[in-house]
Amino acid sequence: MGKIFCIMGKSSTGKDTIYKALLAEESLHLKRIIPYTTRPIRAGEQNGVEYYFTDDSQVQKLEEENKIIELRSYDTFYGAWKYFTVNDDQINLEKSDYLVIGTPESYLSMQKYFGEEKTEAILITLDDGIRLQRALNREKKQATPKYEEMCRRFLADAQDFAEDKIRECKITKSFANDDLKQCIASIKKYIQENR
Repeated sequence: MGKIFCIMGKSSTGKDTIYKALLAEESLHLKRIIPYTTRPIRAGEQNGVEYYFTDDSQVQKLEEENKIIELRSYDTFYGAWKYFTVNDDQINLEKSDYLVIGTPESYLSMQKYFGEEKTEAILITLDDGIRLQRALNREKKQATPKYEEMCRRFLADAQDFAEDKIRECKITKSFANDDLKQCIASIKKYIQENR
């Protein structure tokens, strides 16, 4: 039986970099679950790689078909943006282990959908000052920087990753991304031990 390993952490903790490194680690044999979003595509992103970029009419259609596993909606400075996971034949726990990026909220929804024994949390942490600088550097590279949204997201992380939410997810171990190589090695070992 396979498992879904869910990488989560506040914005700019290095989740995407760690996610890509773990997927590239052939010894782990992890498959990816590509989430969906209604937010605009960022510079450097590709549809079907980081996310499936879609719109509200597609969300409604998938909801009517009972295909949405979990859905989060954020009121941003640019309107409501939705992030969600779809039961679209990407997932077959009879054959594979999977890696996905999520939040405590999405992780709990996946636990409810698939069962606690089939889900495992990987919480990435990093100093808030370093995170804020990384977020600012990333936003500066955008054709039209959205600094207000960057700040909203940074502040929202305090609520999304509050201690009570981490406890609700039963997360007892976290991985500090102070040294990327060491962090990835620690997570790799954790995945191997918790398959």
